[in-house]
Order: sequence, then structure tokens, then C-alpha cells
Amino acid sequence: MPTRPLRPSRRAALVAIALCWVSSAAHAVPSFARQTGLDCMTCHLSWPELTPTGRQFKLNGYTLGERLRLPLAGMLQASATSTASVDPRVADSFPKDRQATLQQASVFLSGKLAEHVGVFSQYSYDGVEHHGSIDNVDLRYANHTGEATGKVVYGFTLHNNPTVQDVYNTGQAWGFPYASSPVAAAPNAATAIESLGQQVAGLGAYALWRDTVYGELSVYRTADGAFSPLRLGTDHAEDAALKGYAPYWRLALQHDWDHARHSAMVGAYGLVLDRYPDNTVRSGPTDHYRDLGVDAQYQYITDRHRVSAQLNYVSEKARIGAASNASNDLHSLRAKATYYFDKQYGFSVGRFATHGTADDALYNTGEPVNGSATGSPNSAGTLWEFDYLPRRDVRFMLQYTRYNRFNGAATNYDGQGRNARDNNALYLMLWLMF
Repeated sequence: MPTRPLRPSRRAALVAIALCWVSSAAHAVPSFARQTGLDCMTCHLSWPELTPTGRQFKLNGYTLGERLRLPLAGMLQASATSTASVDPRVADSFPKDRQATLQQASVFLSGKLAEHVGVFSQYSYDGVEHHGSIDNVDLRYANHTGEATGKVVYGFTLHNNPTVQDVYNTGQAWGFPYASSPVAAAPNAATAIESLGQQVAGLGAYALWRDTVYGELSVYRTADGAFSPLRLGTDHAEDAALKGYAPYWRLALQHDWDHARHSAMVGAYGLVLDRYPDNTVRSGPTDHYRDLGVDAQYQYITDRHRVSAQLNYVSEKARIGAASNASNDLHSLRAKATYYFDKQYGFSVGRFATHGTADDALYNTGEPVNGSATGSPNSAGTLWEFDYLPRRDVRFMLQYTRYNRFNGAATNYDGQGRNARDNNALYLMLWLMF
């Protein structure tokens, strides 16, 4: 997760010179670097976390620099996961555990399209599910008015994942961890805003005033009809079907100092939506969700040392027809701190926790591993990550996830003898960008 700094006059000059590639929910994109001619660490604390220059690049619609004839890039992720305990009775719940696998392969069409128009778009092949589909998309128009202390950067965005358009690395789309195991067990509860990626079309307008106040208003609708390409290749049987338009708002205050070595942000955001329980029947009662979030981040960036910290908290109130309760609460907390030495050696530690109203109909599948004997969504744990970048476009990642609680309990959480610590996982990944 990142932040951004710089004085208006100095920022304008720096931005005109310092343009780089932007982030991706788990990737920095070399086509942006080729477009701007700068090292990727100008725009990334370590990809995909954005620096102040990277956020300026994104706010300005990915347009800084010279337009490439073919703004293409690629990515490969190969990984292996070792889960603490794989009971033979539930071995099918851990496909390819302790096996090396091609986790993901992606192609990016990302860069400047016209003077004020740019795009970040990604198509990915899932090496575990053996299926290709659209990934994150963010098409932007950007411009500015005024100069120096009165400058306003503004723009419009079409995207397919709530918070993918955000310039801070606190939300679910670009938040830590930037890559995770595709085969390890994961808690079964998540807020609505964390669960709509590649299923919706978002139309929004944003502005940054005097390099201090950032605001955005967007609406989301089902990605069908003319917006169908935004969910190309996804499982339409599982995709969300929204009733009408779902409003989203975002407000953040940011500040940087000491020639942009330091930067900080505090913000808030919210999403309200109504979703049909059956996406093939778009009439009748809907499930209602209201998500409110607060977030913050800090960065310290020098050539030798790079430090960042992010915090994100979401509170959700939901009325779900299939639930046992008339209404449910769900709360999600994510926090992490990162240190990089010499842009090459990195260490991060993250804390995550989800808690909310117990509801047997929502959270207890009755199955081992992913069930909850208490019907509780409560899960919590800690994640440690070590990174080594021998080159700017190559990363070796070692990640360990430890659970204190999983789907409602520390011991026998599924009612079939499985403990939270049985889902602890060691994850090794090679990540290539080109």
C-alpha cells in the first residue's frame, strides 16, 4: 500500500519529468515504464505499491510520457504452497498443495491512448483452474485546471473492480498481500466491496484539489450488455446481478513533506448496493449491503530505505434473504508495515481480522475445512513476507500465514476436528514482469 507527496510547483515539474508505470492489483506494468523511460522504482515503493509519482501518473490517466505503438506487457507467476495439515479425507480441498504450479499468466494492454486518455487492462490465465478471463480494467480520461496552489486534477474512469481505480494501496484491489496462494484455505466471509471484482461496471468522476483533497463519486451496475467485456470469461453463474446502480463515494486528505520523502493520507469511503439472490432472476426481493470504510497510510522513501504502513477497516450492515438473521454485521480489518533496503530486499508483516454476526445459513456449509460449526465468520491471523528482487522485473517471494482463528474458532472450527492452525501455509513464488 502507498502514499504520495510533493509541493505543487515542484510536483508539477517532477510529474512532467518523472513518469512511470502504474500499479496492478498485484503487478507493476513494464509498458508504463517503456512509455515514460523511467525505472519502475520511481513510481513504486516496490511494485505494485505506488509512490507519490506513481499516484500522479495514475491520476493523470496513465498519459504522461510518449504513446507506444503497442503498449503491451506480460506477467508470469509460478508458486508452491505447503499447508500445515492436509487431512486425506479432505485432500480435494487443497489442489496441488506441495506442488509447483504455474499460478498465473497475464497480458496487459496498458498505456497512453490519446492526449488525455489512458488505460490499464489485464487478461489472465489461471494455472490452477486452467481458465482465462478478464482481470482488472481501468480506462481513464484526465485533465487539469489552474496552476500551482490552485491546481485541480480531475478525470473520469470506467473500471470493473471497486477500489481498482483508487490511487492508494489500502483497498482490496491493490492492498496487501499483493499476491497470495491460489491453493491454500481461506476464510469464507468477506464484505460486499471485497467481492465484486470483474463482475460490475463502475463509472466515476474524481478530482484532486491543491494536491491535498481527493474525492470521487462512482456508480456500479451489473457488467452486462455494452459492459459485458468487463467480465469477459468469468463464471456468469456466480457473477453478481445488481438492482439498478450502486453509489460509491471516496474522500481522502493527503500531505507530503521534506521533498516528498514523507507522505501521509487519511480517508473514508462507502458503497451501498442491492443484489439479486439469484442472478438469473432479476426481479423481486434483493439483498441489501451498506459498506463504510476508513483507511490511512504513511510512506518514507529514499534511495536506500523505503518504509510504508497501511490500515483499512470496513464495517458492513447487510439484510440477506437467505440468512438466518434479519440483519447481519461484518467487520474487516487489514493492516501492514513494509521495509525495503536498497530497493532489493523487503520485509512486510500484516495483520488481518474479520468478525461479525453469527449466521448458520451464511457461514456453515456443513463441510470440512470451509465450514463453521458455530456459524461464525470470525477469522484472524498474521502474515509475514520476505521479498528479494535481483532485478527490477523479477521478484522471489516467501510468505507465511498463521491463523489464530478460522471461521469462528481456534480449535475444531468446522465441527470435524480441524483447527485454525491446520490452515497455516508457507508460500513460495517467482514473479516475472516483462
